[in-house]
Amino acid sequence: MIQIYGAIICTLLMGTSAWAQKAVQGEYLVKFKSSARSAATVQRKIQGKASLKSSFPALGIHQIQMKSGAVQASIDELQADPDIEYIEPNFILEKFDSEVSEGAQRNSYEDIVSSAAVSTSADQYSQSSADVGLENAWLEMKPLSQYSTKVVVAVIDTGLDKNHTVFKTVANGGSGALWVNTSEANGIAGVDDDQNGFVDDINGWNFITGTNNFADDDDHGTHVSGIVVGAGLNIFSRPLDQSRIQIMPLKFLGAGGSGSTSNAIRAIYYAVNNGARVINNSWGGSNYSRALHDAIIYAYQNQVLVLSAAGNYASNNDQSPIYPSNYDVPNNLAVASISRYDELSTFSNFGATTVAVGSPGEYVESTVPGDQTLRMSGTSMATPFVAGLAALAFREAPSLSGYQMKQLIEGSVKEVSDLNSSVRTRGRIDALYLVQVAKQMLHTSASQPGYNPSYSVDRSLASQGGAGGGCGLVREIVRNGPGSGKGSGGGMNPGVLIVLGLAMAPFIVLQVLRSRAPKSRRKHERFRMTSEVKVMVGDRELTGHVNTISEGGLSFNVDQALDKGGIVTMRVQSPDGQEIIEVQGHVVWNESNQSYGVQFANAKQGTLAMIRDWTSSLLKA
Repeated sequence: MIQIYGAIICTLLMGTSAWAQKAVQGEYLVKFKSSARSAATVQRKIQGKASLKSSFPALGIHQIQMKSGAVQASIDELQADPDIEYIEPNFILEKFDSEVSEGAQRNSYEDIVSSAAVSTSADQYSQSSADVGLENAWLEMKPLSQYSTKVVVAVIDTGLDKNHTVFKTVANGGSGALWVNTSEANGIAGVDDDQNGFVDDINGWNFITGTNNFADDDDHGTHVSGIVVGAGLNIFSRPLDQSRIQIMPLKFLGAGGSGSTSNAIRAIYYAVNNGARVINNSWGGSNYSRALHDAIIYAYQNQVLVLSAAGNYASNNDQSPIYPSNYDVPNNLAVASISRYDELSTFSNFGATTVAVGSPGEYVESTVPGDQTLRMSGTSMATPFVAGLAALAFREAPSLSGYQMKQLIEGSVKEVSDLNSSVRTRGRIDALYLVQVAKQMLHTSASQPGYNPSYSVDRSLASQGGAGGGCGLVREIVRNGPGSGKGSGGGMNPGVLIVLGLAMAPFIVLQVLRSRAPKSRRKHERFRMTSEVKVMVGDRELTGHVNTISEGGLSFNVDQALDKGGIVTMRVQSPDGQEIIEVQGHVVWNESNQSYGVQFANAKQGTLAMIRDWTSSLLKA
């Protein structure tokens, strides 16, 4: 298997404070074995090394702050302790940045209605123009009066504007979509009435501040929540219908969209323990966290469905894992974004084995703080649409486990040719069929198979607090990470950036460029790189140079032999830096030119047309 990666990766990575290892400085997550989880044992084990910040009793995980001094020695001692399963940095997770659609602006309700961009009819869906059978699915459902409860979807994100009309109570002109903890709502202020460890958590929680003020200071969480609710009603109709779904807002991402793994775990733990049937994760990171893995397993053990966005980096999750999307827990379903034409979105991550389904994620008009709406695109938008549909299906078949609902969603997709090699089911969500099948399972009892987790190999903690890891760390992640592949690369013809890869390397390059570029993903800052390409064949590192690009493929020279037929993925940036395409191909040998090439495999006509446009101003080879 061939692994190709850009020689510039290490230089770029070291210049960005090692994005791949960002963590909360000095904080670690430690899991004790079941025989050593008493408070006294935990305190004794960390005495003199760290202070205890918080605990997750059901998971046996503790959040600690290392004391200054011999930090590495303390970590080594904890790692060697037979009573400790693992210790890892408290990694930073981030929302998946959503593209604000070109020309889109924040709209008041009056503005968006007057623009005729949406329908105000209660029986029509117009948040996006994708045809997934949603309106017909609504017709299949029983009246609200025939359901005993509403399905709760936990949106673990940047929070929620609970004063937005869509989320207000029915009595105040809203849809009643906001979850209510009745024990706290009817209890005494300042008292933990339901004794769940959270005081006055009437509608949700803010895990950053440790309060019940989960106000959204970023837009992302409110936008995501509006899509979940919109799966069950037209959020632009007035008066609003009563929501079929309830949103449990759990804030762990702050302004700017980043948060800690420990707070993500707290949010998952809370969601499971307080009645959520579905958890929506429109965020992630490239760092494997066993503690977060354990939290998803906890949701599985409690029969909760988890929906995780695949990511917006146009990379292959089979080779460049994103978490929590890539956790193989049987209740975790990864979602890619598709266009209204059932084509994989150009920004969307994909994975023939690790990404389950496609869902509409382009130009979605949804709620944002200030009683406004905004049109955005991203897997962050595609995932909550599936979460909303899952909630509707749970209403029809309330006894199903999260695992069974995942199987139901995957089994009811509509197969489309463009997704054949992009998602496991080869299809996109089909709302009508999902609801119809769910109705037939009204009396089906909950069940799910056992799950024996295959945890990632242990990685160096790198003095660990995210201070870096250098090129050795990059190679270790590529070689040993769960789902790791054997291929990636980089190089640049004048004006054309080519990143080749099936592993972590191209993902890291895109992250580096993205972190330095303006927020719009279609306006990248230009970077100068050598055209050198490094090729890993087993333990050998070969060097080559890209020579030509055409509609059929590209060619490059190396001094040693490569295995013909090896599959690689290419990411190509246009000469003006405004567009990026991705194509797959396999290695071939050109005898007449005595050079290797990568022959494009099944390139779309739109992709070939873009290459023609790009090469019109280049000299012929």
